[in-house]
Amino acid sequence: MKRLMRWLGITVGILAVLALLLAAGIYFRSEMIVNQTYAASPDEIAVTTDVAVIARGEHLANYVSVCVDCHGANLEGAIVVDDPALGRIVAPNLTTGQGGVSSQLSDADFVRVLRYGILPNGRSAQVMPSDDYQYLSDADLAAIIAYVRSVPPQDSNLPANEIRPLGRTLLALGQLPIIMAERVNAQLEHPTTVEESVSLDYGQYLARISGCVGCHGPGLSGGPIPAAPPDWPQASNLTPSGEVGQWTEEDFINTIRTGINPAGKTLDQRMPWFRYRSMTDDELKALWLFIQSVPAKEFGNR
Repeated sequence: MKRLMRWLGITVGILAVLALLLAAGIYFRSEMIVNQTYAASPDEIAVTTDVAVIARGEHLANYVSVCVDCHGANLEGAIVVDDPALGRIVAPNLTTGQGGVSSQLSDADFVRVLRYGILPNGRSAQVMPSDDYQYLSDADLAAIIAYVRSVPPQDSNLPANEIRPLGRTLLALGQLPIIMAERVNAQLEHPTTVEESVSLDYGQYLARISGCVGCHGPGLSGGPIPAAPPDWPQASNLTPSGEVGQWTEEDFINTIRTGINPAGKTLDQRMPWFRYRSMTDDELKALWLFIQSVPAKEFGNR
């Protein structure tokens, strides 16, 4: 019996050491990923204080690219995700108020984080949809920056991002795609401007910079949303194979305007339809043209 207890104790000790080594390996691997630095050549973007430019930026930030969905209605910042196992993700205060970062960032800093997912310290932004914003034209990117700079100071006292045990494990295993600099095509060519019109091309542009493609997938077939919390609903299939395939343009616009689809179902608030409803009719019509253009795909085939 004593020998058995001895071997049992040794086995438990070995398992405990192995568990500690595994935990340490996961921690250091996740720290390497989070602390990795990236470089991007600064793009020459002219940011002005023109009233029309700021108005365009306000429209984009509030109703198209919906920066306010994470950063708050007045860009004062907010806790976006706070999961006990995965971690906490915080959208910073973008104003010049107490706790804000705007006065610390140059226009080039804003360009790098929006377009390339790279923070001023060279590390990657976490969760922020730079993989959507990389498609912004120079003019629209400048407009968003101009608007952010125009917002009155807001004070905040927000905590830092924190990656917790399950989040670190998934990150170390390559199963938590929150390192945005890795999800951006650094070689992508960016248009100077994009023509605003009721056209398929403009619809595709809007689908990219508004997050439609980011959530529903390049082919709009829906499924699990990359990097979303585990309790989030899956994105719907917007191709002809899904329910939307039976809709008309009027159905689509009414759904976005009211948040209720033709079947009477209320859209989940985590799909920011209540912001998209303030898009112009022409923007929604252009989006509909793009949605109609994609081929049918099985649900979840991205």
